Amino acid sequence: WSEWNGKYRDTVRDFWRGADRTVAEFASRLTGSSDLYQHERRRPRASVNFVTAHDGFTLRDLVSYDTKRNEANGEAGLDGENDNRSWNCGAEGPTQDESVLELRARQQRNFLATLMLSQGIPMLAHGDELGRTQQGNNNAYCQDSRLTWIDWELTEEQRQLTEFTRRVIRLRAAHPVLRRRRFFRGGTADGARHDELPDLVWLRPDARAMTDEDWRRPDAHALGVFLNGDAIAEPDAHGRPVVDDSFLLFLNSYREAVPFAVPGAGYGERWTSRIDTTDPVGVADETEHKAGSRLLLAPHSLLLLSRPARTPAL
Repeated sequence: WSEWNGKYRDTVRDFWRGADRTVAEFASRLTGSSDLYQHERRRPRASVNFVTAHDGFTLRDLVSYDTKRNEANGEAGLDGENDNRSWNCGAEGPTQDESVLELRARQQRNFLATLMLSQGIPMLAHGDELGRTQQGNNNAYCQDSRLTWIDWELTEEQRQLTEFTRRVIRLRAAHPVLRRRRFFRGGTADGARHDELPDLVWLRPDARAMTDEDWRRPDAHALGVFLNGDAIAEPDAHGRPVVDDSFLLFLNSYREAVPFAVPGAGYGERWTSRIDTTDPVGVADETEHKAGSRLLLAPHSLLLLSRPARTPAL
């Protein structure tokens, strides 16, 4: 059976708002929450991953309000959850500050991309793909008004967010390594030939494998992960091996840009950008990233790279 994973919601919110001591648990949530389900012999599909739901903040409000605005509900603002783990990106509620608005839009893309790139079952709350707002009301069950209705006259920003959502959903649907049926085993690639690479490797921004000390660092806000499409253990419905592209996912929840290194040629000679949350619709530039090259990951952003499978599909 599958169940809502509240720890996924809380951890992903904490990571992207820049909370300290989050990378270790974030890594577990991104890869299916094996710490919650594997001991019961359950699989990644046990985790229904979500950032928002029918109650609580909408995604847009999650990045626009530090505190709830529930006065319209007639309970003196006392109803609704107080622990929202939200971040208003520098201004509370509506603002004309372009830098705040750009960051809010990017944060929404970060959440949507994280959701669709996580192992498990993604649950997207209706309207989040449109940037729907309830003006900070996080308990709007009693509202049947413009506060909760969807306005289908979309702004350009809303159309861009919808296109971004389509893009990451299509990517997830096309690549089985992003929706595995079994948990990753993980490992390090030190000295391994390309055909011996683990199914997953966690990387520091300098492309070295994460150590126990790295996981414990309170100020760690950036990390990478290699997803090996040539090492998917389970067969398809016809018993044939499943082979996919491989991916490098770089994440930076820090307030400043962080330099990242593309790992050595053992992982892949050349990588192509697939999703970049600094772009309004996620379109990455077509620059080819060679093994060992360096790039600068913008503050509060995510970048996904891929290379073709090395093992021919049957």
